[in-house]
Amino acid sequence: MRYGYLLTGVLSGMMVAVHAQEERRDERPTTIDSIDVVRDYRPILADAVKIRRSPDMSNKRQYHPKFNYNILDKKLDINTGTKQLTIQEMPFARTQTLTNNYAKIGAGNLGTLLGEVYLSSDYWIDTRLGGYVKHLNQQGTLDEQRFSSQQIGIFGRTILGPITLDGEVGYSRYGTRFYGMVNDIDGTSLNFDRSRQAFNDIYFTGELVSNYDEQATDAFSYSLKADAYAYSNAYETRENSFALAGYLNKQVGVFNIGANVSGDFTGVSDASYRLSNNIAKVNPYIRFQGANYNITLGANFVAEFGDSARTNIFPSAEIDFALVPQFAHIFGGITGDVNKTSLKELTRENPWLAALGESNYIRNSVDRMHVFGGIKGNAGATFGYKVKAFYRRIESMPFYAVTPGSPYTFNVIYEDGENASTIIGLEGEINVRVSEVVTLGGKVNFNEFDLQREEEAWYTPKMRLSANARFNISDKLYIDGELLFQGQTYGLIQDANVNLSGYSITEIGDTGMRKATVPSFADLSAGAEYRATDRIGVYVRLNNMLGANYERYLFYPRLGLNVIGGVNFSF
Repeated sequence: MRYGYLLTGVLSGMMVAVHAQEERRDERPTTIDSIDVVRDYRPILADAVKIRRSPDMSNKRQYHPKFNYNILDKKLDINTGTKQLTIQEMPFARTQTLTNNYAKIGAGNLGTLLGEVYLSSDYWIDTRLGGYVKHLNQQGTLDEQRFSSQQIGIFGRTILGPITLDGEVGYSRYGTRFYGMVNDIDGTSLNFDRSRQAFNDIYFTGELVSNYDEQATDAFSYSLKADAYAYSNAYETRENSFALAGYLNKQVGVFNIGANVSGDFTGVSDASYRLSNNIAKVNPYIRFQGANYNITLGANFVAEFGDSARTNIFPSAEIDFALVPQFAHIFGGITGDVNKTSLKELTRENPWLAALGESNYIRNSVDRMHVFGGIKGNAGATFGYKVKAFYRRIESMPFYAVTPGSPYTFNVIYEDGENASTIIGLEGEINVRVSEVVTLGGKVNFNEFDLQREEEAWYTPKMRLSANARFNISDKLYIDGELLFQGQTYGLIQDANVNLSGYSITEIGDTGMRKATVPSFADLSAGAEYRATDRIGVYVRLNNMLGANYERYLFYPRLGLNVIGGVNFSF
């Protein structure tokens, strides 16, 4: 019903509107207009908005390359375990010619002749074999002041899985003369026969050592070393020695448990003297090791046997603590030991020893206590240093003294007393690389002796300095230098008939013996090498540039200024 009323109302409104519109039209005046049609309507654009270029409706496509895909039809092989990779072995080939070998020849004043040949093979990656030959002879300005040395040897090294083997066998000879310039109080020479002296050494050394395994947290390491030599001089004095040494070490967490063991069997003989001098040592230890510290505690058992027998037990403890890691470590320790006195070492230090006998014999020295400590470290790869102080109590220290009745030869004398003698010392060492061009290094020693019997530590300096420098001027030119300075020492004279004019002399009480001062000296040497080619170089060497005829031992002046020059070849 409601919709019917609404429709009736809408229709009524429309009728009223139409009627009203008709009434308004009727109100305008009625006129008649005429319209002339000339042409059809065409819309025309102005010139300003026209596009003068007609579009190119030709169908052009860019070039599309054709791709070919070669998809392998393979099944992915997935295993539950890890598959070991197979390595394709490549044939060994050298990328460049190696120059491990060289030859060196030279000559100079004082009748100097020098020759060296060094050969080495690196054909195998894990094995090295080689050999060398050396010769040097010189003659000073004094009568029979001659020196010569020769060496020949072969060596080898190989890596066999968990171990490494290396060894060397060789022969060396050193010859000189008893040229001592010594006179009696009337000025007559006491050296009637400047006889020849020569030392021959046939030696062998070999070592077996376990290789380090970085992955092993409980590593077991070991080594075994053998040394043997047959040593003799021109007067039928001989020394034969055979030694075995080894160590065992087992890592257990932060601990290392191990032992050092050695046995030295030595025999010395002369025309009227024989000695069997054997030493056995056992040094068990336990080491506590952390990131910044290392502490070792143990003992040193030493037994001497042969012509005499003696057993000693010494403490053995060391500590190393990183005060500033990689820059400064403090270290210290206490230990003791028996030091073997051998004819070989004595004559290398002083080649003018007299024949062995009752007044010139061999005795081992004993370090009753050796306490040391210091600081060491580095600053990168350009600066390294070490400073160490020590205190030693020693029995039977060996010294040299002029032989009574034969003052151009020397005897070995020992510091004896009711108590051990002491040495307080300081050592310093430094290495500096100033730049890629300059490298410097040096070492200094200071010693103060408190002896029980002897007046002085004969021929042993209280101060000794050595320094070296190297300058890489270019890729072809190298210059190096060395300096050795030794403080004054003292020599013991037991013969009142020896003329000591030119020396500072002090009488030793009422014993009739005298103390002669051996002046301090400095020995400066330098050398240069120029690489003319990759394989050929020329060199020159100047020794004792200050030209000082200094003495290391009484009555035996050293060579003055000597110059050596020559050529070396690499091949």
